[in-house]
Amino acid sequence: MTTATLSAAKSNPVSTFLELTKLRISGASTFTAAAGYVAFLRGVNAGLVTTLLGILLLAMGSSALNEVQEHRYDALMPRTANRPIPRGDLSPVRGALIAVVLAVSGFLVLLLAHNLTSALLGALALAWYNGFYTPLKRVSAFAVVPGSLIGALPPAIGWTAAGGSAADPSLLALAFVFFIWQVPHFWLLVGLHAEGYEGAGYPTLVSLFGRPRLSRLTFTWTCGTAAACGLLPLFRVLVSWPAEIMLGLGAVWLIIGSLPLLRPGQDASLYRRVFMNINLFALVLTAAVILDPFFSQ
Repeated sequence: MTTATLSAAKSNPVSTFLELTKLRISGASTFTAAAGYVAFLRGVNAGLVTTLLGILLLAMGSSALNEVQEHRYDALMPRTANRPIPRGDLSPVRGALIAVVLAVSGFLVLLLAHNLTSALLGALALAWYNGFYTPLKRVSAFAVVPGSLIGALPPAIGWTAAGGSAADPSLLALAFVFFIWQVPHFWLLVGLHAEGYEGAGYPTLVSLFGRPRLSRLTFTWTCGTAAACGLLPLFRVLVSWPAEIMLGLGAVWLIIGSLPLLRPGQDASLYRRVFMNINLFALVLTAAVILDPFFSQ
């Protein structure tokens, strides 16, 4: 492929939009919201479509706003230097406009098709991620701990959009599992890209503790994630034995796959492998919750 062809591919409006809105990551958040919706309803109906649409639009808007907020720092990191704003395909002002349109659209979909609670939780997710977590990352290497509320909110949005209460203990158990999961997920990313983050001025746990201690800390939180899954049968989020076995085997597999973090001499390939494992575990967790009502029929 020639340089001219590569340049044209990079500036393609569709690919630029998809990169700006981080469709893959936004889609993953939307998938976890489906777990909350199905878990409350114990089934599916047409409302699932508008729920997922509203959450996807909000997630894409939040992702786009994040790229606007961090474009100067993104330009300093090899992992992010090729995003649309740093490479000059899109101005920050236009990126911000796209973000606002997407976020407002998502809020309105949830409000008009469902209820105020789900819409407000969607707005809280955006405000927490862009207004709290994003600036906090510049200040503290521990920003991900309070920031992990972001992982807990999509299932809550799905649950309330289906008509459930935000204070339901079953929802709180489900949200807590996703909250705990978010912490080691991010710390693995830090271990993988610490030099890039530090080069852009972000404090990291690698600089505070070193990789061996970060690895042990991440392993501990990963075990905590696996243990927290026991809350789902306890609070009746899961009631069928196939879903419980599916999640239990996934939790055991996650711990076994994370054991190399305790060995000396970790390299980037290990962090990458365990990072993929914890992402796959989130998929197994979400699928178990979604399939449980159908297993129990």
